[in-house]
Amino acid sequence: MREERYLTFALGKGRLASQTMELLEKIGITCTEMKDKSSRKLIFVNEERKLKFFLAKGPDIPTYVEYGAADIGVVGSDTIMEEDRRVYEVLDLGFGRCRMCVCGPKEAAELLRHHEMIRVASKYPNIARDYFFNKKHQTVDIIKLNGSIELGPIVGLSDVIVDIVETGSTLRENGLQVLEEICPLSARMIVNQVSMQMETRRIRELILQLRNSLRELSLNR
Repeated sequence: MREERYLTFALGKGRLASQTMELLEKIGITCTEMKDKSSRKLIFVNEERKLKFFLAKGPDIPTYVEYGAADIGVVGSDTIMEEDRRVYEVLDLGFGRCRMCVCGPKEAAELLRHHEMIRVASKYPNIARDYFFNKKHQTVDIIKLNGSIELGPIVGLSDVIVDIVETGSTLRENGLQVLEEICPLSARMIVNQVSMQMETRRIRELILQLRNSLRELSLNR
């Protein structure tokens, strides 16, 4: 009988990691080491359940999972779409809900309606490209930005932006609005393709427990 190996989780830093750990605790999975805010550790371990956890920047999570450095990852669906890595997306965790949208000044709606050649600024060039080229069949010039995307139309760099919208308050404060919705977003669980074959029982059991817990949470709301 082979010794059970560790299953490794890669979690997006910040609120996503906190919400994931809260959800895992509901099914009896804890990691005391992660609660020590003074710890300088990079890898956190639950010896009893043979689990390891590490925190990483969102865009890196699918890379860690594709290459097998992590068996399981939790990250926003925007990142999964943008990175387009070879992983299995297995579960919608339901939190971190928001939307990916095309936004801009009110008058830019006409440019979208008539499929004119426009400039689009975004942190998500692949998502923007897929939406405009493959779904709208509109030729656009896509400009990759990393900072405050809302600046694009304001300073004349772009006609519109493609970005995540939660409440829309930042848009409104800067004279912008949602012009088109691309897709809804939320936190998702992804799994390495080889891990799913090698650790099928453990991973499927985990998915089932989480799915049942999420169902209970939704019923109690």
